[in-house]
Amino acid sequence: MISIEEIPVERISEFWEKHIRYLVNDGIISDEENIDYFSGEEYRGILKEHMVRSTDRHHMICFCRDGERIGAASYCIYQSEDGKCFILDYWVFPQFRGNGTGHLCFEALEKYTKADGAEYYELNSTKEDSVRFWKSLGFRENGNDEYDMPLFVKNI
Repeated sequence: MISIEEIPVERISEFWEKHIRYLVNDGIISDEENIDYFSGEEYRGILKEHMVRSTDRHHMICFCRDGERIGAASYCIYQSEDGKCFILDYWVFPQFRGNGTGHLCFEALEKYTKADGAEYYELNSTKEDSVRFWKSLGFRENGNDEYDMPLFVKNI
């Protein structure tokens, strides 16, 4: 059984500590400019501001199993618009991968976010193995965003 633990803004450093390692170790970012940006106050400050706004609040969560953190995600449900749940980050810690845990974590996230008004899901993905994972969950290609990054969508 996978549970969701919300990371409150007061404990945001718990998320950031694992976040940059995920981005680098999974090959999502590699150059110093991107590492500096995702480690910096500009990026982190924007998300922190979005975590405390009253509408369309940003969430940072951990996936837990048997009291142990096994992964993390960040997302925003645009309740003021059409209920899109945009998944900004999603990962299972390396030692828990390869045995269906990613699917179980997404099932938990889906249940958790539906209860908060999610109507459908969207995310960016470029890595081949990540794209394969998202497609296995029912996501389909949905064009590109303003930065020409591929978008994937899943309807409920």
